[in-house]
Formats: sequence, structure tokens, C-alpha cells
Amino acid sequence: MIPLLYAAERGAGSRTIVLLHGFGGCHDVWGDVSALLAPFARTLAYDLPGHGLSLDFPGAGPAKVAAKAVLADLAARQVQRIHLVGHSMGGAVATLMALAEPETVASLTLLAPGGFGPEINGPLLRRYASARDLAEIRACLAAMSGPGSPSPQHIADMLCEMRGRPGQLEKFVEIAAAMTRDDRQGVIPRDQFDRLAMPVMVAWGADDAVLPVTQSEGLPAHFHLHHVLDAGHMLVEEAPDLVAGIIRRNSGRRARPPRAKLAAAV
Repeated sequence: MIPLLYAAERGAGSRTIVLLHGFGGCHDVWGDVSALLAPFARTLAYDLPGHGLSLDFPGAGPAKVAAKAVLADLAARQVQRIHLVGHSMGGAVATLMALAEPETVASLTLLAPGGFGPEINGPLLRRYASARDLAEIRACLAAMSGPGSPSPQHIADMLCEMRGRPGQLEKFVEIAAAMTRDDRQGVIPRDQFDRLAMPVMVAWGADDAVLPVTQSEGLPAHFHLHHVLDAGHMLVEEAPDLVAGIIRRNSGRRARPPRAKLAAAV
């Protein structure tokens, strides 16, 4: 039997939007975004393996494990078509999902996604992984956010509560150590990106201190790119209104026609 991941469901309608958080987060970070999307679509905000209420998922850690787990969970829930959104580590997971099952993904929205280049702020992520008390969590969130746009207090409170669960802090330290080994991250080969025919939007904070915004350069021409000025890495918490608007716009776009049709048109 396939173990189910936890997902918070909100809203209703024929359109399903799947939300994948970044490292050290959980489904609750999407609360403000989900509230803005709920009038227009059903949202499923996951706890990725090793996080929150999916803490005990076997083999938690690698993005490939998470991608397979979410796809299997969606199949078990009989969800056949989704608009997929991922932030940071969740962006890497979302990209791998779209590459593995492109027929499942109607649109792909990536917020400062992991895996787009080897550079990563390993010391900051390892510090965040081991942050135990509220003051240290807030300090880490501030370091990962843009100038003048700290994460809301309720986000810090929620993250602190989650880290109080038995085994959670230890799992974060384990994942961060593997993810930032030699202060480099694993990279998704860019030659695979052109296979993504669904609408793809990439949003990146101009002041990202975790994953440099330069990793958004050189993407395929059909990717839509949005640089968010005065924002850092924590886009979901820093700019929920903007993020919700980006998701809505991208989910309304049409997929590229197959290459054969493009050639015929030329």
C-alpha cells in the first residue's frame, strides 16, 4: 500500500492547484496564498516527505523521492490533471514531477526553484535547519527574506511549533546536510527543460540570499520569467498577493503546440 502524504485541501472547482513548500516549511506557509486562490480553484498544499505531518514518510530527503511520492499520492487521490506550484526545494520537486509525467501537469509555476544551478547558501540553510527557538527561526527567516520584508510573525510561530515535534529537527539537519554537501546542490540538466511544453512561469526575488537570481538566466525562450524587486528567497511569505496572481495568470495560459505542428506552421 502506498503511504499517503498529508495535504491540506481548500476551495473547490474543476481546477486543482498543487502547492509544494520549500525546505523547512510545511503546508501552512501557503495559507495566505490558498485563501486568495480558493474562490477560483481547489488547492492541495502538501507537507513534503520529512516535513510536518509527512515527517515519517520513508526515504524522505531527496527531491526525486518527494516527486515520486507526490505523484503517487495524487494518483491515489484520483487527481489526474493539476496546476503545479513549487517554491525552492519544492520547485525542484515540481520540475521533476513535470518531467516525469508531463501529461499530468497543466501548468508549472516555480518560485526560486532548487536545482537550477549548483550555487546554494549552505551555511544559512544548515543554520535554518538547526534553528530551535523562535528568535533563531526569526533571524534565519530575516536573512532569507528581502530588505524590509520579513516573514510574518504567525509563520515563525508555526515553524517553531512544527520543530517541537519529536524527530523533526533531526530530520531537517539530516536533509540540509545532504542537500548542501560541499556547499553545492544537485542540478537538474537544463537540456531537459525544453521538454516542458506546459506553460512555465519562473519567479525569483532580486535579493535572494539562498539561491542566486542569476540561476534564472539562460532558460528556454518559452519560460516566462518574473524578477521580484526588493524580495528575497521567501516569496510565498513575502508577497502572497503577487504569488497568487502569478499562479492564476500562469494557470490560464495555453500549452505550446507540439514541435511537429510548429514546424508545419513555419
